[in-house]
Amino acid sequence: MSFFQLVLLALVQGLTEFLPVSSSAHLILAPIAAGLDDQSPLIDVMAHAGSLVAVLVYFWRDILDVARGKLAWLSGRMTPGGRLALLIGVATPPVIIAAGALYLTGNAGLFRSPLAIGIATLVFAVPLWAADRFGGTHKTTETLGYGQAFLIGLVQMFALIPGASRSGVTMTAGRALGLSRSEAARFSMLMAIPVIAAFAIVAGIDLAMGGAEGTGLTDGLIVAGLSFASAWAAIAVMMRFVERVGFLPFVLYRVALAGVIFWLVF
Repeated sequence: MSFFQLVLLALVQGLTEFLPVSSSAHLILAPIAAGLDDQSPLIDVMAHAGSLVAVLVYFWRDILDVARGKLAWLSGRMTPGGRLALLIGVATPPVIIAAGALYLTGNAGLFRSPLAIGIATLVFAVPLWAADRFGGTHKTTETLGYGQAFLIGLVQMFALIPGASRSGVTMTAGRALGLSRSEAARFSMLMAIPVIAAFAIVAGIDLAMGGAEGTGLTDGLIVAGLSFASAWAAIAVMMRFVERVGFLPFVLYRVALAGVIFWLVF
């Protein structure tokens, strides 16, 4: 793979993974737009690994609280970190089960056409705008119910459609349930940790079984490093941006992107 392609894929993955614009859609469309071949499995794994490390580093205090909270369970105490761990645990199974079903039935590549991506990009932009415009701002993860976390987890299954955006649908659900903008973004990003980790594990197993011909470890490390840096920057900007401005700029970007896709397709 050329250095340009490595940089392109790493930046696309890092910048879009945690923004409500669909990283999977951009990873499919970027090589097509640039006239490049699909990335190798190793590059996919390393790009996601870089973004996973970025969210772990940025939210290290939350991760530490979660770890301490789990230890507190042993003494029968429930701390805010322990409760956050349960919320994430309740929200995660639906998308893992759905993704596993698609993978085992050989349907993981459904809805990957540019037209399907354009439709999903546009359709899921509307509820994001509505939830942000009319959603409440009174809840935090400390007052979010377990049933509500499970609902956000159910909505997360839409992320399996390229263009829907895992971050987008979970932030939409969070805002609709009353989470503030920053809390909806924070919970969405913390929810991403087990999902990205599960993807990396499965992809890594496939990679180990099938090999990574034509791709060197150096290329993978370059992608991981660039993905980490761009993802960390995207998270930092996102957390400061949404509370002041809201999600409308992302909605407008999605509408514009869908328009470009439709123009190219038709």
